[in-house]
Amino acid sequence: MTAGMGRPDGRIVGRLRLASQGLAGGTKGLESVADAVRWMTAMQAQDLQAAMWAVGVRVPGCGLTGVRSALDTGAVVRSWPMRGTLHLVAPEDLRWMLDLTAERLTKSIAARHRELGITWADIEKCRDIALEHIAASGPVSRAGLFQVFDAAGQPTQGQRGIHILGTLCRHAWLVQGPLAKNQQLLMAFDGWIPVSRNLERDEAMAEFLLRYFRSHGPATLADFAWWTQLPLTEVRTALENVRGRLVEHQFGGAGYWMSPETAALLDSGAPGARSVLLLPGFDEFLLGYKDRSAVLPVEHSDRIVPGGNGVFKKTLVAGGEVIGTWAVERGSRPAAVVPELFEPARHLGPSAQGALRKAADGYLSFLDR
Repeated sequence: MTAGMGRPDGRIVGRLRLASQGLAGGTKGLESVADAVRWMTAMQAQDLQAAMWAVGVRVPGCGLTGVRSALDTGAVVRSWPMRGTLHLVAPEDLRWMLDLTAERLTKSIAARHRELGITWADIEKCRDIALEHIAASGPVSRAGLFQVFDAAGQPTQGQRGIHILGTLCRHAWLVQGPLAKNQQLLMAFDGWIPVSRNLERDEAMAEFLLRYFRSHGPATLADFAWWTQLPLTEVRTALENVRGRLVEHQFGGAGYWMSPETAALLDSGAPGARSVLLLPGFDEFLLGYKDRSAVLPVEHSDRIVPGGNGVFKKTLVAGGEVIGTWAVERGSRPAAVVPELFEPARHLGPSAQGALRKAADGYLSFLDR
């Protein structure tokens, strides 16, 4: 289905994305950590603490303890399902995601593996070493496993270890499991995830695309292809299989896809016009798209990623637009949230200030629960 054309309005696009992501009067009520992760399809999680708040901000009443518990019990898992980047995913989804993405990523890093002296025989040897060690001694930390590899003649220095570990996880032999303080222990994949969904490639492609547009829309095909690093030709074919279950809306001549529920908000008025949110660094609201200009003015992008160092700051989002960053002032008693607006002269009105205080209270309460 195709909706009408219009000028690209970042505030509307942003507010619709807030709704689809369960962040502001959304189309989907998220009641648990597992619900949120499953609905979002995958949530960027290289920064574990940020990922925990990314879940918490979407689940009313959720606390840090609840997110940690979900990781400890395997209700959600954290692995490298795509782009060589850690994400939170539902456990039953991880295997079919890896089946789609692992081979392409393996080819893209083949040259780096040659530089590190990693052969497939090395990978198979490390697989056997890791699984034997876990079977005998139980879950193991990354540092502990690297010690085992080193002792067996498989050096882990100079990024060799993390590349071996990533490969073992991409091929569904290992997976990160329960937490030991703020580090996850490594488990045998089949032991930690006993039940996996098995999808044929065409079926998996269609499901991946459908769930992305439902949870991240409005978004473009280029956004999804970037997000997954899957070939655009396959992405276009997958769209044909689910086109009837999505709505396309033209913003400034570009096609944006979303669920019918999200599209209906265009008629009733997109929610979140007065919302103020404190989102973590690496949140899907910003990181889930190739083109982020709809919600983040291009001239301010370097304020989010200073120097292009790949580390995303926490974002202050008002009415679906990123208007600044924020931090926690740890020295104060109690701790306080300190916003930093891109445009200091653009003062928040009384209503927005009240919403900001509520958001700050929500974040600090999350940490204590």
